[in-house]
Amino acid sequence: MLQGVKNIIFDLGGVIYDIDYHRTIMAFKALGIEGFGEVYAKAGQSDLFDDLETGTIQRDEFYKGIQGFLGQHITPQKIDEAWNAMLLYFMPEALTCIHRLGKNYRLFLLSNTNCIHIEAIKNQYGETYFEEFCKGFEQVYLSHEIGLRKPNTEAFTYILNQNHLRAAETLFVDDSPQHVAGAIKAGLKGYHLKDQENIEEIFASLLFVG
Repeated sequence: MLQGVKNIIFDLGGVIYDIDYHRTIMAFKALGIEGFGEVYAKAGQSDLFDDLETGTIQRDEFYKGIQGFLGQHITPQKIDEAWNAMLLYFMPEALTCIHRLGKNYRLFLLSNTNCIHIEAIKNQYGETYFEEFCKGFEQVYLSHEIGLRKPNTEAFTYILNQNHLRAAETLFVDDSPQHVAGAIKAGLKGYHLKDQENIEEIFASLLFVG
């Protein structure tokens, strides 16, 4: 099943930590951004969100950008509440799977995320819990910290080079097809986690792509 694979890179949101993009779309709609679903969606984002995820802009600039969409002033707290509405919880079965796989594979995490979401998750679970979660991986790579985001091949080659990994021996698991396509383009194996699937199930009958 995992023949030839020695390393596994996991996405965070939608794979290990449950998220609901629709909640954020509706929250911003309630604030007055009628077309927010067109501005931000799972398949593609405006530069404002890309820049936040690569650390190119900081939260104050993000707030100003959102206020620009609204055409009015709205407090950073309200923006945070809407932006974080998508965040749900760590999936217990996924955490169990990670722990099990860690006994036989080198595990890594690569997430397109931002300082606001990570802070919210830490506040939700506590700093200690989040640190323990990160210890389940050899390295954790957050886009806003490394300045690279999926699906750019540079994000994958960065991890490969940093950890002396062979692309052909590395599997990437993500719930966004364009991110998996980026990994395959970089020479990795890839698996697109479909809706209603979970990683505990796919590692029981996994077919590789790429």
